[in-house]
Amino acid sequence: MRLVSIASGSSGNVTYIGSEETHLLVDAGITNKRIEQGLNSLELSGRDLTGLLLTHEHADHVKGLNVLVRRSEVPVYATEGTLSALEKAGQLAGIPRELLHEIRAEESFRIGDIEVLPFSIDHDAAEPVAYRLECGEKKAAVATDLGHYTELIAEHLKGLDALLLESNHDVRMLEAGPYPYPLKRRILGNFGHLSTRTPGGSWRRCCTTG
Repeated sequence: MRLVSIASGSSGNVTYIGSEETHLLVDAGITNKRIEQGLNSLELSGRDLTGLLLTHEHADHVKGLNVLVRRSEVPVYATEGTLSALEKAGQLAGIPRELLHEIRAEESFRIGDIEVLPFSIDHDAAEPVAYRLECGEKKAAVATDLGHYTELIAEHLKGLDALLLESNHDVRMLEAGPYPYPLKRRILGNFGHLSTRTPGGSWRRCCTTG
């Protein structure tokens, strides 16, 4: 199993995770063209995808969703809250209903030879989740847009061979920076984003393979 970050950050998020027979994306927050370029670098294309796992409905996680799904007929897996938010925003227009699969936090499901466990996170979205994935003896997780971490989240991130974890700001730099006050409060709050400084140590984005 391999985990590759195709895009990450406020401009868009896409993560590939797959095995020899199963190819998944977590989020589709860049254009379909850029997604295809990222997949091509892995000797894959949109048509090779087995599934698309959505964490939540924010634009930097779903920008390329509609075009990717309609062109490549990729099954989409997301929580009821995320699907409802996308429906209201018109993001699911033209996508066949049979490609949309509702999932629930803490209820695992299988796609090909990969077992997928979504788990709840705190973020200012409708019903966001992160994912733990297992294939044979290999275990990986993708956890982005965490407002804070809990014991349950930490438990899901134990014993992994690969982890992509987001922490996207320095507290002092953010406080002194040019962002408007409401945005600073949102980022720093329990439903915003992790900072690079946490009690007991430092968290930073990492992407490893095992």
